Amino acid sequence: MRNAVQRRNHRERAQPLERQKWGVLEKHKDYSLRAKDYNEKKKRLKILRQKAAERNPDEFHFGMMSSRTHRGGQKLGDRGNKALSHEAVKLLKTQDAGYLRTMAQKARKERERLEQDLLLGEGKAVRVLGQSAEDTVGQHTMFVESREEQRHFDPEERFGRAEKGLGGIYNRPRIVGIDHSTRNEDTDEGRDSKPTPAAIKSKRVLEAELQARKDEKAQRRLHQRAEDARRHKLQAAKARERDLMAAEQELDLQRARMSNSIGGVTRHGVQWKVKERKR
Repeated sequence: MRNAVQRRNHRERAQPLERQKWGVLEKHKDYSLRAKDYNEKKKRLKILRQKAAERNPDEFHFGMMSSRTHRGGQKLGDRGNKALSHEAVKLLKTQDAGYLRTMAQKARKERERLEQDLLLGEGKAVRVLGQSAEDTVGQHTMFVESREEQRHFDPEERFGRAEKGLGGIYNRPRIVGIDHSTRNEDTDEGRDSKPTPAAIKSKRVLEAELQARKDEKAQRRLHQRAEDARRHKLQAAKARERDLMAAEQELDLQRARMSNSIGGVTRHGVQWKVKERKR
C-alpha cells in the first residue's frame, strides 16, 4: 500500500534569479566530473615535473638525429605516409591533366556563350544582341478589310505610339493628350494639317513627355546595369580560362621533365637539356 500513495516530487534547486548571469546551477554530478578532471591533470603535471627534475642533460640516442620538432616544440612523428613511385606520380599527374583539360574546355564554352551575348561596338561601348535596329527581324502584320482601309491605315493611331517608337522592341512611349476630334473630317486633308501650338503645349502633353523621358532614362539605366553585369561575368570567365590553361601547361611541363623528354634547371641554377641521339 505504500507505493499506491501519491508522493511528493523532489526537484533539484534552480539557479537564483540574481545569479542567472552565471549560467545553470552546478549539481553534484557536475562537480564530480570537474573534480575528477582536475585531479587527473594535477597528477599528470606532477609526473612531468618529476621527469624534468630527473632529466639527464648528457642523454643521447640516435633517434634524436632523425626526429624533428615543430615550431612550438611539439615532436613530429611519422604519420605512416609512404613515398609514391615515379610511375605512380606520373599517372596521377596524367589524371590531373585530364581534369584540367576538361575544366578548361568547359570554361571555354562558357566564355564563348558570354561573347555571343555581347558584341563589342565602337570604343568601349557594348551592344546587346537583338536590341538594335539592324538586328531586329520581327514583323507585325496587320489585316484590314479593304484596300481603301489599307491606304488610310495609320499605325500611330492604331497602336497609340509615337512615330519613333513604332520600330523599337522596348521604350515605346504612348501618345497621350492628343484630341483626335480636332482632325479634319477629310482624312487626306487631316493628315496634311498640323496641330496647333496650343494643343502641343497642353498640360497633359507636357506631363506625358516628362513621364516618357523618365521611363526612357530608367530603362536606359537598367540596360546599362545589365550590360555591366554581363561584362564583369565575361571578364571572370576569361580569367578562369586563362588560369586553367596556365595550370595545364605547367602540369604538362612537369610530366615532360619527369619523362626526361625536355631539359630544365638544377638546384644550383645550371640549365641542361636532353641530347638527342645522332642518327
